[in-house]
Amino acid sequence: MLTLDLTPSASDSMSANALTAVLERAVSILEAAGITGARVDAELLVGHVLGYSRGGVQAKALTGVVLSSEDAVAVAGLVERRAAREPLQHITGVAPFRNIELAVGPGVFVPRPETEQVAQFAIDALRAVASNSPIAVDLGTGSGAIALAMATEVPHARVWGVEVSPLAYVWTKQNFKLADNATPVFIDLADALPSLDGTVDVVISNPPYIPVGAIPRDPEVRLFDPEIALYGGEDGLDIVRNVSTTGLRLLHSGGTLVIEHGELQAAAIAALLRADGWTAVASHRDLVGRDRATTAIRP
Repeated sequence: MLTLDLTPSASDSMSANALTAVLERAVSILEAAGITGARVDAELLVGHVLGYSRGGVQAKALTGVVLSSEDAVAVAGLVERRAAREPLQHITGVAPFRNIELAVGPGVFVPRPETEQVAQFAIDALRAVASNSPIAVDLGTGSGAIALAMATEVPHARVWGVEVSPLAYVWTKQNFKLADNATPVFIDLADALPSLDGTVDVVISNPPYIPVGAIPRDPEVRLFDPEIALYGGEDGLDIVRNVSTTGLRLLHSGGTLVIEHGELQAAAIAALLRADGWTAVASHRDLVGRDRATTAIRP
């Protein structure tokens, strides 16, 4: 197991526990473990122990701050966990998403930055609705990231988040306390919210879409994200098919569907949606040019 020795002898404890020295050793350990963005993670882990933001850590490092032995040991433990590829968000217990901060941990999928752009399609569609109280549903809400982004950025909307995993739903309920206009529902998305049939303006989903035979490259995903949030059957599209069916049921004519997916699945999902009767099917690329979202309109 990788370890970070941040408990020097008394004679040199001041220099060894200087914040700059602690950071440099943490960065070295994380880089050796293959962590992309090792310095960012090191600063965030130190900030978590000391109660500083990342910017606060950077500022304190410039002033020659020295960590106590207790804080140095605490940082060492967190760096060791991160070097073992435990997700940073599991260690700190929080994940930023757009303008909110979510509680996350074992059992729930950690929201990714690329999903922030996908959420924007739903937010834009909600803002365009003429109603004073537009309705949105997030199918497979997990931590609630997308649902809560919609609820907080379109505060006159009513938002429902649907989740079927008992482990994930613990986090769903906790995070939904952030918005009074968001309601969590524990149910399979195929059976979700029949009372809203034909009334919803926007349905969005980031479903499990990895084919069962594929193995995620990143250890953080492979070892720590729940399988129920990752794998979508032989072709990865089993849950996408359910999202299409449920979306047709929930949305009114002219309502918008938004689906996040893998970069090589746009054509297959477009064909699936057109076969189900959706109109205006379009794929959208992320900031690095990968097809990561598809939108469609209910006829």
